[in-house]
Amino acid sequence: MKDFHSEMTALVAIGAASLSADNTPPAVDLQGYNKAELVLAIGVGGITFDGTNKIEFKLTHSDDDATYTAVTADDVLGIDTVDTGGIIKSLEAAHAAAAAYRFGYVGGKRYLKLLADFSGTHGSGTPIAAVVLAGDGHDNPQADQA
Repeated sequence: MKDFHSEMTALVAIGAASLSADNTPPAVDLQGYNKAELVLAIGVGGITFDGTNKIEFKLTHSDDDATYTAVTADDVLGIDTVDTGGIIKSLEAAHAAAAAYRFGYVGGKRYLKLLADFSGTHGSGTPIAAVVLAGDGHDNPQADQA
């Protein structure tokens, strides 16, 4: 079996929580890594999503951790389009089962931020977590995180 463990680390993009309002996204620093994969885990929706009551996941990137811009389709693998504002995933219909989604980042900037942007009324929270798997590190093996 090939060793992926020693060449990657997991960085928190959205801390695991049941959210009913926008998160405050941390800056994910990719310095020292040549690859990044964003993994978004979403539990059963706390509400029935629709065009008004929805969650849009917006990915932005930056060279300096000060000025962030929305990613475009050229920056992300695994999806055909990125909507205005860097929307890589949108919950606008019932989300009846837990699911995981992954997106490759190839944009080349040092920092990423992922915002869970809530619109409308969310009386109950939706379980959400996201990590960036930063790989092909310059200083391998990477430290264990268990």
